[in-house]
Amino acid sequence: MIFVLLFLLFVKHWYIDFVNQTIEEVTSKGKYGEWVGIQHSVKHGVATGIILLFFSDPFLAMTIGLFEILTHYHIDWYKSNYGCSDLREKEFWTDLGLDQLVHYITYLIIAYIVLVLF
Repeated sequence: MIFVLLFLLFVKHWYIDFVNQTIEEVTSKGKYGEWVGIQHSVKHGVATGIILLFFSDPFLAMTIGLFEILTHYHIDWYKSNYGCSDLREKEFWTDLGLDQLVHYITYLIIAYIVLVLF
């Protein structure tokens, strides 16, 4: 069950972060409170909540979806403001990798909450 949940969250993350994300979302994530940047995180939270409906009750799914919006937004905001933006630099790839690692750690925490604690 944990493998299926993590698989769905990882595919969701890839799709929303790399396939579905607009250039406007990319450029807005570094401006705190700007709607277009928030919209990107809302897509993550809604998709996470929908996935979790198959693994938990609706209240928990909605609560964790909200948690996903908040964490995803702040992880992206931090990377946009403090990470290297020049993809020709090694530091860019290190920062991108760290950003993705933190998102995936968030999914491990979500899986633990849903499948172990509840």
